[in-house]
Amino acid sequence: MCGIVGAVADREVGPILIAGLQALEYRGYDSAGLAVLQGSALERRRTQGKVRELEQLLAAEPAPARIGIAHTRWATHGVPSTRNAHPHVSSDLVSVVHNGIIENHEALRRELQDAGYAFSSETDTEVIAHLVDALQREGLDLVQAVVRATQRLHGAYAIAVLSAREPDRVVGARRGSPLVVGVGLGEHFLGSDVQALLRVTNRFIYLDEGDVVEIRRDGYRIFDADGRPAARDVRETDLTADAVERGEYRHYMLKEIHEQPEAVARTLEGRINGTRILPNVFGVAAETLLGRVRQVHIVACGTSYHAGLVARYWIEALAGLPCSVEVASEYRYRDVVVPADTLFVAVSQSGETADTLAALRAGKAGARYLAALAVCNVPESSLVRESDLVLMTRAGPEIGVASTKAFTTQLAALGLLSLELARLNGIDTARYERLVGELSALPRLVAEALQLEPQIAILAERFVDKQHALFLGRGASYPIAVEAALKLKEISYIHAEAYPAGELKHGPLALVDEHMPVLAVAPNNQLLEKLKSNLEEVRARGGELFVIADQAVDVKLDADRGAVLRLNVGDSLVAPAVFNIPLQLLAYHVAVLKGTDVDQPRNLAKSVTVE
Repeated sequence: MCGIVGAVADREVGPILIAGLQALEYRGYDSAGLAVLQGSALERRRTQGKVRELEQLLAAEPAPARIGIAHTRWATHGVPSTRNAHPHVSSDLVSVVHNGIIENHEALRRELQDAGYAFSSETDTEVIAHLVDALQREGLDLVQAVVRATQRLHGAYAIAVLSAREPDRVVGARRGSPLVVGVGLGEHFLGSDVQALLRVTNRFIYLDEGDVVEIRRDGYRIFDADGRPAARDVRETDLTADAVERGEYRHYMLKEIHEQPEAVARTLEGRINGTRILPNVFGVAAETLLGRVRQVHIVACGTSYHAGLVARYWIEALAGLPCSVEVASEYRYRDVVVPADTLFVAVSQSGETADTLAALRAGKAGARYLAALAVCNVPESSLVRESDLVLMTRAGPEIGVASTKAFTTQLAALGLLSLELARLNGIDTARYERLVGELSALPRLVAEALQLEPQIAILAERFVDKQHALFLGRGASYPIAVEAALKLKEISYIHAEAYPAGELKHGPLALVDEHMPVLAVAPNNQLLEKLKSNLEEVRARGGELFVIADQAVDVKLDADRGAVLRLNVGDSLVAPAVFNIPLQLLAYHVAVLKGTDVDQPRNLAKSVTVE
């Protein structure tokens, strides 16, 4: 959530800042703003609402400049409003944008008020601007002031700071929230992630925890948390600005749903050789470490948590290892019992999810785990850099807030992990090779599932006037039902819940009537007959029943009381991932028909970098 862009160039930076904010809109936000220096005069433009409104404001009230910072805010302290929008200013000299949360802001606010500073917002961020200004008044230059200021901040932050006292530079800093430097020729940039800057450079520096950076037109300097000069590598990215365009698709979410065959193929590429998974795809020491694993703890949030729930079924059934799956925000505050030789697996699309990162750090600090493995989509993220083993999902940029291809590629990655653990724990060779073949077929099966879209678009019309929906699954299909319910509620705002189908008679059946659509996931596996019995309970109560079923599953429904959609996946290891595809499409088409903001649903953000 929230986005930062900064620029120092020998050209007008306004368009660069606006384009950078537009590239970060996928994170979710409620206000936007920018500040520039015109000589030694600080100019600021802010608005509640979308970046396009900021762009219109800037057109009406131009502020041409060659140095500036910009921000999209998602409210944490203070209601969404123009006065709470970033950048924040002190003494008309210092301006700051900030991602994250300053936990000791109230104490700092009182101290600064006692020193004579007046606050104009309800935010925690404004204390940073006043603190930097106060330190500059003591004679410190901007870098020194930022270093000293950040040493007093408790919490998570990425910041960019302008000062009219030194109008040729922008200073940034990060702790617990990502910040990158974009390296150009005669110009340099800051951004929350590389997507903000792909239109101006493909060369980036990924700042380490606690780093402070000064960018100028002619260069940059990086300092560690103690203010000592530090060297960081410059890396080139293969990503392009075109990678985050919608192209022919109406929404990013639809584009990303249709990108899943290629995305899953990238996840598996170079990691499977015929009928076996290549050694050490998780890291140089992976085979030795994974061979010692006796238990697995998976920790994640939201959709990534649901991927972990599917993996639990795989790991326990195939490798014979106990596996627990934890919501990261609960795990980090629980006294977790960690048996010897337990593998910690952190799953996150962005690699910057605050609760997942905190859980990883808590686990490593206790030195209780055999190793930490990150399953992630962003190579230079904090999660990747702080883990012992890594498996990149290679999903590519995901802009839609509701995760689609990130989820499916996480399932593919966790399938690789499950099969590797199974091999190391003595799974029958013939069974292992068959399962590797099933995993290899996932891109093709996903592509076939996408062919159901015309049927699903018609089916979606039957959900538009509904207020509630119930999703059912059994075994590894139950987490898919949970994920499907999340997708529907995220983007269509229909209240949706998911249950193991066997739990129907323990309460949820009381909700079933002609107004409650019930959706069931019905693969052709050993639990099929049990599931069909549960579905009969729904039909007997007059419920409207929709079933996503394998071709071989015998389910007959009256056309006016439900529908059946067919997939040809059999009892494959990857059936949960394939059954997920039509459920993603259903959520999308229902949301389109309801006219909601599909890519940026209300109150939600793409990357949750605060607790």
